[in-house]
Amino acid sequence: MNSDQPVPREVKVIDTASLLRLEERAGELGLNQRLDPGWVMANAAPDGAHYLWPALWNSTPHRPAIPRQLRCELLITLRAGVHMMGLLDLLPDDFTPLPRVTSRDEGMQVSRLLDRAPSVREWLLKEGGGSSARL
Repeated sequence: MNSDQPVPREVKVIDTASLLRLEERAGELGLNQRLDPGWVMANAAPDGAHYLWPALWNSTPHRPAIPRQLRCELLITLRAGVHMMGLLDLLPDDFTPLPRVTSRDEGMQVSRLLDRAPSVREWLLKEGGGSSARL
């Protein structure tokens, strides 16, 4: 995927193991938007479906070795069935092979949930879950 192209117009659906791998990769690369994999492991529904909705291209001109990334809105399903919204930066080569949502209805449902879901940071502050320093 050429990063000069428009933002992809497809929503990806991933399982928790894939989400953990993507979060770990983002951490290894030092990408800006990511969650702590330990937090994801502790809070994400083990059998949950999580969704990536491409939002914009992000670049780090001060770090030329890092290619442009696709910044995605991330809809996370938590253990209690609650949905949270986060952001995740991905390299295009990591985004492209992920399975995509196959029905328009499912994509519309993801859109509605993203519009209503609190951010992970908001949820932590509301729940008194401690610091959100490196989420």
